[in-house]
Amino acid sequence: MSDELIEAPEDGQQITLADEETGELNVPENPIIPIIHGDGIGTDVGPAAQTVLNAAAEATGRSIAWMRVYAGSSAREKYDENLPQETVDAIRHYRVAIKGPLTTPVGAGFRSLNVALRKKLDLYANVRPTYHLNGVPSPVKDPSAMDLITFRENTEDVYAGIEWEAGTDEVEQVKAFVEDEMGFDSTIHDGPVGIGVKPITEFGSKRLIREAIDYAIANNRDTVTLVHKGNIMKFTEGAFRDWGYEVAEEEYGENVITEDELWDEYDGEQPDGTVVVNDRIADNMLQQLLTRTGEYSVIATMNLNGDYMSDAAGAQIGGLGIAPGANFGHGRCLAEPVHGSAPKYAGEDKVNPTAMILSGREMLDYLGWHDAANLVRDAVEETISSGKVTYDLHRQIEGGEKLSTSEFAEAVVENIETLAN
Repeated sequence: MSDELIEAPEDGQQITLADEETGELNVPENPIIPIIHGDGIGTDVGPAAQTVLNAAAEATGRSIAWMRVYAGSSAREKYDENLPQETVDAIRHYRVAIKGPLTTPVGAGFRSLNVALRKKLDLYANVRPTYHLNGVPSPVKDPSAMDLITFRENTEDVYAGIEWEAGTDEVEQVKAFVEDEMGFDSTIHDGPVGIGVKPITEFGSKRLIREAIDYAIANNRDTVTLVHKGNIMKFTEGAFRDWGYEVAEEEYGENVITEDELWDEYDGEQPDGTVVVNDRIADNMLQQLLTRTGEYSVIATMNLNGDYMSDAAGAQIGGLGIAPGANFGHGRCLAEPVHGSAPKYAGEDKVNPTAMILSGREMLDYLGWHDAANLVRDAVEETISSGKVTYDLHRQIEGGEKLSTSEFAEAVVENIETLAN
């Protein structure tokens, strides 16, 4: 594997759009895929994921030509900048990529390198699947009840980054405008104040919700739940809910019904092949993930809610160390684990690479390599259920075999080869 950017693909290695309108891809058998190993433990989990994904591709008669690209500390060492334009251009050009966790240093010019990549590429849907693997310790009685896909809007809400620091001239200007011009003259307490603006647009809401509904239809999921705090934030989160129902009712015909229609017209018996769109208040939804786990299949929500919901769901199936994720938009995919960079463990060949591996599984699924994607999941599950685990899981189970990061990857590869034969 080269450490340099590949200047041009060989003939037939380029992933292209087969359909501009649907975003369907035309994928060769040996595509070039950019990879960012990431910061901290990314130097361990990145190569481990490559090892497993290579094996899954080869077991199904394909191959991956990896293009190493850089962001974060590796980019500072190589390019003296945190996010080189070459990296953004490579992911944009090759359409499908995977990255490890990144740490944004103080004074980097970015609030978050992860967010900067998503916004520069307009990857507006952050998708986080949550499902239990046999053998993974869980704090709940029946973790297998959790089988949830969270669609989290990736460009608005708190990710818009519109805020002003206490004590600055800018925040005083905004405060004066809010109080004097907009009439909220007794709302903000005296003294230092930080102020932020929370944009929720019809455009951003509807395109995210379409992704969630399209996914539910394509994957035989029976519900899409709009999660919001619209009882209080009526014109932002309440608008998200309303725009979601508009999309469902105006664009999907008989394929999608609302929860009210389910009971008023069908007496609670969901017609075959339909998706029910409903909504829940965010704080109530957090407890329903615990008390009525199996009732929820796909969630569509705004940025901050999505962060809370997916992390809470992840806790029920064993924690963020095994939680995958991916970002989508305009026929592009950037897969990435949910967890952070944990720099104190960097280079120790110790941490659990499952989240990065399963993020790669989402990438393979997006390529249409469903057989390879299923091999990855099944092999990871077989490895863990047999007691071959990294230190984080080993300390929670009895009689297991503690493996390093790279040893775990090799054990998964062995199971891929066994399952494929």
